[in-house]
Amino acid sequence: MKLLVCVSKTPDTTSKISFTADGTKFNDAGITFIMNPYDEWYALVRACELMEKNGGTVTLINVGGADNDQTIRKGLAIGATDAVRVDAEPKSALFIAKQIAEHAKSQDYDIVFCGKESIDYNGSEVGAMVAEFLDLPFISYASKLDVNGATATVERDIEGGVETLEVSGPFVLSAAKGMAEQRIPNMMGIMKAKSKPFAVVPAVAFPDLAVPVAYTMPKEKTGVKLVSPDDMEELVRLLHEEAKVI
Repeated sequence: MKLLVCVSKTPDTTSKISFTADGTKFNDAGITFIMNPYDEWYALVRACELMEKNGGTVTLINVGGADNDQTIRKGLAIGATDAVRVDAEPKSALFIAKQIAEHAKSQDYDIVFCGKESIDYNGSEVGAMVAEFLDLPFISYASKLDVNGATATVERDIEGGVETLEVSGPFVLSAAKGMAEQRIPNMMGIMKAKSKPFAVVPAVAFPDLAVPVAYTMPKEKTGVKLVSPDDMEELVRLLHEEAKVI
């Protein structure tokens, strides 16, 4: 099998988020970055499992600068066979999807994996856009994937149950919780990652049509007010005058 896994670099989940330049730029000072968990734990690990079972290759692709290389090397240590970094600043999901699709369209990948979303923007856009650029079927929020020859069986959680689908490759899939279990790179994997093929390619020209112009922080949560069980009048007053339905 020939598999492509799209990976992104995101702030650690414990990072304190802020913006500079009048809310137009993310403040990365003091931020620890990690591989997006949905890309790493579910998309990448499941791709590696399929390769180990059926043979083939797992290629990582990332759009970003040289500061992303450490994140990509971690993916190689987990089990990917090679990697490609498109050397460009990822300004929008549309731009990222175009760069991934331009690489993939000449490589004949059987499956293109994405995480269901990145934990910084939570847009869930790249996978669908890649599929559109490649004119391929797209299955989102997949929690289980089995492959039998040219046919794949995919499950995804829906409200009140599980949906099961069959799709013939090639196709694009976004992976959600349940797809695989997290792997921690061992020392052998880390050492091998240093010698695995890692190509850096220029971005293709593309008129970006959807670039964020500003960011705003959510309002801070208000404190909790405690009411004595004996003071029902105060509880009623608070519910009428101060409580808000969200």
